[in-house]
Amino acid sequence: MTQRKFIFHYKNVRWARGRHETYLCFVVKRRTGPDSLSFDFGHLRNRTGCHVELLFLRYLGALCPGLCGSSVDGARMCYSVTWFCSWSPCSKCAQQLAHFLSQTPNLRLRIFVSRLYFCDEEDSLEREGLRHLKRAGVQISVMTYKDYFYCWQTFVARRERRFKAWDGLQQNSVRLVRKLNRILQPCETEDLRDVFALLGL
Repeated sequence: MTQRKFIFHYKNVRWARGRHETYLCFVVKRRTGPDSLSFDFGHLRNRTGCHVELLFLRYLGALCPGLCGSSVDGARMCYSVTWFCSWSPCSKCAQQLAHFLSQTPNLRLRIFVSRLYFCDEEDSLEREGLRHLKRAGVQISVMTYKDYFYCWQTFVARRERRFKAWDGLQQNSVRLVRKLNRILQPCETEDLRDVFALLGL
């Protein structure tokens, strides 16, 4: 990815005008034995008619052989996938991801997002989608300086240029972390209600 594209699309500004594409940088870790681990990485962007999260699922078969079945020796391969997304998933993508993950218990997904997609309204479907992902076992976090630095080093054609934080990166990360925590908090409250109901309280 070019430096200009990375900075434009991943900049965690409050008002992200003109950023109609979603970029997804990914790392796939595959455990091939008790002491061996292999990696694949790359980046994608959404295409007409297909959000980038679902596009990634299309490529997953090639990236993760044996994901849905067994490997040659009959053992199930375990995969850990990390995404660095310019936007958080929309509600429809969140539902489809959660369903996919329920079918693939040997896949663990972590998502780091630069910005939250349409999460300003308290009752937005996008907020519920993020809660749905959390209930499905997905770890969702907001990108911080160290995540941007890692992406710069790993995915950007940087030509020896060092990553330089833009004005407001830290403040916007803190604001978005707080917002995401407020969004995901009801999930924990609902879980407690279920526990109390089971206990008859």
